[in-house]
Amino acid sequence: MISNQILQNTIDGLKGITRTDLCVIDVEGKILAATFPNAEAFIEPAQAFVASPADSQVINGCQFFKVFDDHQLEYVLLAYGDSEDVYMIGKIASFQIQNLLVAYKERFDKDNFIKNLLLDNLLLVDIYNRAKKLHIDIEVRRVVFIVETNREKDGNELEKIRSLFGGKSKDFVTAVDEKNIIVVKELAENETYDDLRKTAEVILNLFRSEADGVHIAYGTVINELKEVSRSYKEARMALDVGKIFFEERNIIAYSQLGIGRLIYQLPIPLCKMFIKEIFDGKSPDDFDEEILSTINKFFENSLNVSETSRQLYIHRNTLVYRLDKLQKSTGLDLRVFEDAITFKIALMVVKYMKYMESMDY
Repeated sequence: MISNQILQNTIDGLKGITRTDLCVIDVEGKILAATFPNAEAFIEPAQAFVASPADSQVINGCQFFKVFDDHQLEYVLLAYGDSEDVYMIGKIASFQIQNLLVAYKERFDKDNFIKNLLLDNLLLVDIYNRAKKLHIDIEVRRVVFIVETNREKDGNELEKIRSLFGGKSKDFVTAVDEKNIIVVKELAENETYDDLRKTAEVILNLFRSEADGVHIAYGTVINELKEVSRSYKEARMALDVGKIFFEERNIIAYSQLGIGRLIYQLPIPLCKMFIKEIFDGKSPDDFDEEILSTINKFFENSLNVSETSRQLYIHRNTLVYRLDKLQKSTGLDLRVFEDAITFKIALMVVKYMKYMESMDY
């Protein structure tokens, strides 16, 4: 159904062109939009007109028109003014609103189809049949973006993003829950993952005032319509994994998740067993802040002792002492690549377990 705001904008625009007042009333006698203040005076005549067999009629000097959607009466349109062309203007306005009904119904049908496609609710034969009826290309490069806002979404947020992609009828903007807006974007042959990053940045700029609470994730590029649900699932995983291991980022791609993607799929009991075996019942969180910051900086510099000590403003021997101390307490020498990998994974596993525990409350 067309929103009252769209109806109001439409008749305001028509009045600006034709200088003829217009009003839209539903079949139950409720005024949905009007360009003049005393529209209530026409409610009773409009209800009488609804019950009549006529498609248009003059009542009290006002032209009345019926607006149908698939032979179902949806609205009564009033055209009111001194112009000799009031009848023609009313017919044009009726035609415009009727076209809006068709366009919005088509968008709703497409929206419903895309939602079911994202949620993997359709059989392959249904995907092809419905896509054909809705004139949606099957073999086109696409990718799914998820935009998570810091509050329950409202129409304004959805429309913000639709305004960005709305002019391109081959892109779809929808929502499957209260906080996430989904964009299924069609890509040109020459668009790369760098371009996807730029698109995500443009979306983020729409929410500049609240960017701290907005996260955007996107999946991998798919080549067929039936694979849209896969790109959506990848984007959802990227959103969750990004919050655990890349909390400083507003934008995250599934292709950037690395080992975090594997850890995210581990069962918690297995994670606890791993930490117990590696640290003999201890946890990396038991280390003091100095040791943890040293370890993180050491990893950032690819296990380079000289560069790490320089960036930490400490003597090389001090860094070696800290690494030796860590080796004595854990049995892991971070200067050895295999031990460093084990410790890095352990830190990530602990982070993952903490996040999952926080989600339980």
